[in-house]
Amino acid sequence: MEISFRGRTVLVTGAAGAIGKGIAQDFCANGGKVFITDLSQAGVDATVKDLQKLGQCHGLAGDVTSEADVVKIVEATKKAFGGGIDVLVNVAGIVGQGKVEDLKVEDWDKMFAVNCRGSFLFIKHVVPLMKEKKYGKIINFSSKSGKTGSALMSHYSAAKAAIIGLTQSLAYELADYKINVNCVCPGITENTGVWSNVSAGYIQNLNLPREEVVKKFSEKVPLKRLAAIKDVVAITSFLGSEGSDYMTGQAINITGGREMH
Repeated sequence: MEISFRGRTVLVTGAAGAIGKGIAQDFCANGGKVFITDLSQAGVDATVKDLQKLGQCHGLAGDVTSEADVVKIVEATKKAFGGGIDVLVNVAGIVGQGKVEDLKVEDWDKMFAVNCRGSFLFIKHVVPLMKEKKYGKIINFSSKSGKTGSALMSHYSAAKAAIIGLTQSLAYELADYKINVNCVCPGITENTGVWSNVSAGYIQNLNLPREEVVKKFSEKVPLKRLAAIKDVVAITSFLGSEGSDYMTGQAINITGGREMH
């Protein structure tokens, strides 16, 4: 099946990171008009420069937890491409580790602010544009940890489980407007900042060398490898395409078989 986003405007958050950039790149390479955002304007500018070699891309930095910033980004997207927004991909998120008794209230609040409030704010301000067109694809980012909680990551697991609930609720709420809402649940994905952060934490907490940590996690996966960025990109692009028109409210595992529900 050929995937094309010609004539579609796509907004990707967290797009200066490895996964977000890969997703934005794929939408851009397949004809989409792509607008990206991330926390650092320098990171956004560098990513835009790379993506403009493939197609149409603009960007603006902002804090996903700030409603004022979110409104500016949505308005900038409309201005850049002269219309509404067809596809929203909420990639922006953070990860953290720690024993529950050691977590600070600020750690818990920040985890939910970035991973949940950020997605909510973009959905809140993009949905009216999608309702006008009676078309839209919203793709949220959960995690394997949102399906089965991970030890030492209680705040992260809870936030990612909330994203699944949000996705399912909105799938019902927005179905009459032909807006599909799905989320992806990747397992550990190599060559990403999240994996670097998580593996560093496990190296410290488990007192194991890096290669042993990689082996430990790979052995738990039926396909015997960690996820690659391209695995996550492929599923996300499909969910943004017309091929997924009959899919909504789904939380799709990208875990090599480690998670099966």
